[in-house]
Amino acid sequence: MGTINFTSASKTYPGATGVRALDDVNFSIGEGEFVALLGPSGCGKSTLLNLVAGFEDLTEGSMTFNDHAVTRPGPDRGVVFQEASLLPWLSVWENVVFGPQVQKIAKSDYEPRAREMLKIVGLENFHAALPVQLSGGMRQRVGIARALVMQPKALLMDEPFGALDAQTRLSMQQLLLDVWQTLKTTVLFVTHDIDEAILLADRVCVMTARPGRITRDIPITLRRPRSIDDLTSSDFTQFKAMIMAEMRGAHDNH
Repeated sequence: MGTINFTSASKTYPGATGVRALDDVNFSIGEGEFVALLGPSGCGKSTLLNLVAGFEDLTEGSMTFNDHAVTRPGPDRGVVFQEASLLPWLSVWENVVFGPQVQKIAKSDYEPRAREMLKIVGLENFHAALPVQLSGGMRQRVGIARALVMQPKALLMDEPFGALDAQTRLSMQQLLLDVWQTLKTTVLFVTHDIDEAILLADRVCVMTARPGRITRDIPITLRRPRSIDDLTSSDFTQFKAMIMAEMRGAHDNH
């Protein structure tokens, strides 16, 4: 599994004004943990995720994945974006096995895994479909299966359900809960939806407006396994009130 550690991490984008996106970020994610990053738009949540993915470099401080500095993207970190970005000319099956084929993994190794992942995300009967024939939620399921087929040590998810309607979003949240319960992959999940963060995560890290800092790291002690029914529980409501107050405070004090 994967461990993630940020120490005094800062990120400034060069330019005339030198935009400081992150400032002195310190936090860790343990093996198999599900951690949600929550904060206002533009606070640096996606920047943090992109640093772990290897898409960007820090300006100051350090960030390690499994105790090694990250210098580039790699198959040990699966990424799921808001849009599934499937290859439109390939079928569901071909999209899912594209990564292993590029990595020159033996067909006998990746095919059973790909079948298992399509079954886990409920798309085993859609293996021959093209992306254009799928709903937004189904395309995102393919994106999740495509990331998981590489057996990543961590799954990095950047508002993966943000473009979906409310009903589809709930079903995708339940799917992710079930998948994580089965696979126990380390997950870093970026969202600005408080309910989503509480429902899914072991911990919710609340970020300030830019330059982003983690103002509070809140353990979510709701029982597991969880389901979308937990959204209406009194414990859930208490966590929501606590996080809303924290986010208001982070905004007011910034």
